[in-house]
Amino acid sequence: MLTVKSIPAFNDNYIWLIQNKENHCVVVDPGDATPVFEALEKNNLTLDAILITHHHSDHIGGISELKRRFPTIKIVGPASEPIPGITQPVEDGDQVDIFGERFMVMSVPGHTLGHVVYVGDEKLFCGDTLFSAGCGRLFEGTPAQMFDSLQKIAALPDETEVFCAHEYTASNLSFALVAEQDNPHLQKYRDNVIRLRANGESTLPSTLSLEKLINPFLRCDQPSIKRSVADKAYDDSDLETFAALRRWKDKF
Repeated sequence: MLTVKSIPAFNDNYIWLIQNKENHCVVVDPGDATPVFEALEKNNLTLDAILITHHHSDHIGGISELKRRFPTIKIVGPASEPIPGITQPVEDGDQVDIFGERFMVMSVPGHTLGHVVYVGDEKLFCGDTLFSAGCGRLFEGTPAQMFDSLQKIAALPDETEVFCAHEYTASNLSFALVAEQDNPHLQKYRDNVIRLRANGESTLPSTLSLEKLINPFLRCDQPSIKRSVADKAYDDSDLETFAALRRWKDKF
């Protein structure tokens, strides 16, 4: 099993650092190089590679600086997105080796059209597609694309750890508790999140088993969610339930 640590960046980003036993590491979505350099120096680590999920600046902004410091590093990212410096373009179904662990690349359009996630070692690095108690905004994709992407993620094993790129959990829970007011799992999770954040601790990683209990965007087949969007949806299909829920969240 690989070790994963978070590197906080900007106001609420997480750059994920994946480490092996020999003090080598890989970072995921380094929007800023400075905190990465600080983490490498503090922990005496050597950077071997960068994984990128999508092209937004808060996920790729540190690439060029890291590349200057480590000119031979491998930079893995979605083939269909405009990301400078990629040395290994990937698409759905490709595999990436991280310190002997095989990670599958999954295409998950929605937040952006070329967004990918990396799944392996019972870990999911999901960028801005899935958040704890929420999902990414639809900047480029359609509701149908994001719904299908989330269904692909939900089909992964329940024990999969979910490493999202932002600390959005508390704000997402504010919406989730309105969308599904009588969900006891949500109420229990809210109390835990309040405690963690009050102590300055991260709410991540989550797990897929937890998200299936508390994340409204993974629960669009549930009658309780369908009832909450009944006055906002055009029909009662799971896809339209998701679309109505996402429209509601955008204005929440």
